[in-house]
Amino acid sequence: MEFYIKSKKSKFAKPAIPLKEQVTEFGKSLLFWKGRKKGMIHTRDITWNDIRVVFAPRTFSEKYSYLGSVPYENGSPIFQAIEPLIIFMDYRARPKWCPRWFLRFLYLFGSDSSVVRVRNYKLHRLLIKLTKGGYFINDYKTKWDWYDLRISVTGCKQTADLVSAIEREFYRVGKREDVAYRIKQLDPTTKFDKFYPIDSLNEELKRLEENLDN
Repeated sequence: MEFYIKSKKSKFAKPAIPLKEQVTEFGKSLLFWKGRKKGMIHTRDITWNDIRVVFAPRTFSEKYSYLGSVPYENGSPIFQAIEPLIIFMDYRARPKWCPRWFLRFLYLFGSDSSVVRVRNYKLHRLLIKLTKGGYFINDYKTKWDWYDLRISVTGCKQTADLVSAIEREFYRVGKREDVAYRIKQLDPTTKFDKFYPIDSLNEELKRLEENLDN
């Protein structure tokens, strides 16, 4: 069944447009906003997939996307390390009465799905207000080694303390794995593995490298 909008008769009148088509065109005008560019700053184009993420997220990263740079759920060590931080930040940031889809909506249309850009200042400020000043993961990366994880966040003191604990533990565990792997490369029959204390692993690695030089 189709519905049509009636209009006054006129010799210049255009054929009636079906209501379904009008709604579709109106939706496109809202959803497929083109990004704007001003000097060095520009905003992104909004697509149907962006809207799908807001109302029907499929992955962990999409569900908590309003928190910023959320890692993909791929089972990697980095994801496993940061996952508790995401859950904690969501607990502290989201009001109990506020659905996550609304925060994702504000993050898309207000913050342009970015931690550095702003698409609409009113919506952006509303997101900051609802999330108690703004809880965001600005960035995460490894610096000198794969286990030297650095996480940049915006949040409360508890968030900063949790980040420090995650970084220290990630480094401690990763360092032991790295040294144990290097020992295994030099001595395939070694009894030393990643569960040994780091001091013992370093001593064994040093011994093997000295023997190799001799």
